[in-house]
Amino acid sequence: MNDFIFEPSPWEIFLDSFAPGASVPALPLLTMLEGEDDDTIEDVFLSLAEKDLRLDLSSLPKPGSLGQAAVRLKEEESIVKNGFHFRELEQNDPLRVYLEEIAAIPATGDETLLSEEHAAGKKDNSAALTNLGLSSVIELVKEYVGYGVLLLDLIQEGSIGLWQGIQSYSSGDYAAYRDQMIRNALAKTVFLQAHSSGISQKLRQSLQDYRNADDKLLMELGRNPSLEEIAAEIHLTLEEAETIQKMMGDALLLDQVEKAAKPQEQEDSSEDNLAVEDTAYFQMRQRISEMLSLLSRKDAEILTLRFGLEKGLPMSAEEVARKLGIPSTEVTAREAAALAKLRGNLS
Repeated sequence: MNDFIFEPSPWEIFLDSFAPGASVPALPLLTMLEGEDDDTIEDVFLSLAEKDLRLDLSSLPKPGSLGQAAVRLKEEESIVKNGFHFRELEQNDPLRVYLEEIAAIPATGDETLLSEEHAAGKKDNSAALTNLGLSSVIELVKEYVGYGVLLLDLIQEGSIGLWQGIQSYSSGDYAAYRDQMIRNALAKTVFLQAHSSGISQKLRQSLQDYRNADDKLLMELGRNPSLEEIAAEIHLTLEEAETIQKMMGDALLLDQVEKAAKPQEQEDSSEDNLAVEDTAYFQMRQRISEMLSLLSRKDAEILTLRFGLEKGLPMSAEEVARKLGIPSTEVTAREAAALAKLRGNLS
């Protein structure tokens, strides 16, 4: 009888590199799952839950879209940014009707006591805990707006996460567990949307289009084209072109750092590796430490923690902020400035 040994898939190896409780960047994971079916995606999310890993969507670009869907998504994003005043919507708008129904539901009781009774099997408090938890769903949904999923769909998926949290809670901090289950459901919804729309493939195409336009305009103009000229050439908004420009810069930084850090004969110029490089954050964890002497001690430490240069375990901006005792906004700003400095020294 033959024994079959199945090699772990790239996404399994990727997830195994993170410690329990860590945040996993969504974009490289999305790239690895291109072409995979829904069953594989379910396996990924089961693995994330089993390993107690959080999906970090911050590396995921917010997609553009056309037609009525784009208008609606922009309208909803504006409503959330302006304080979630949903009464700006039409009287019979399904989202407004749903939110008004939620607001009218009586939510009373001690959530901690109700959750303890429910977990112990003393009393079925599912309905009361659901009513109390819907406000948390609405609050957390705001973090996931702008990724191509309608608010009503986000609220409904978040409510499913709330229900699953209520049913699976056993002990500990109920509020923290409830919110994490809601976040897991929302992150999964956004990730599935990104997967179905082929965002990682579109990103690689956008990067290639940007390169081609840059080369074409350089030849035509006899000088480096401006960002506005490149945007016009490939029919993008200035904001979209700026996003691609940053990705190009990070990919270039990675490419040059990699070449400086390993012998020429070890370089692999295969198309697969170039495609992965376009995701930037997936491989930027590697070998960048040799360039950190260009930065201040704190900036070097931030990049070391963010890209997992010491132990191969990348940390989210929030985790770095907690570790260093500084605001997460400072971590994000210093990281961007440090990467910009490294790009400048490579140009």
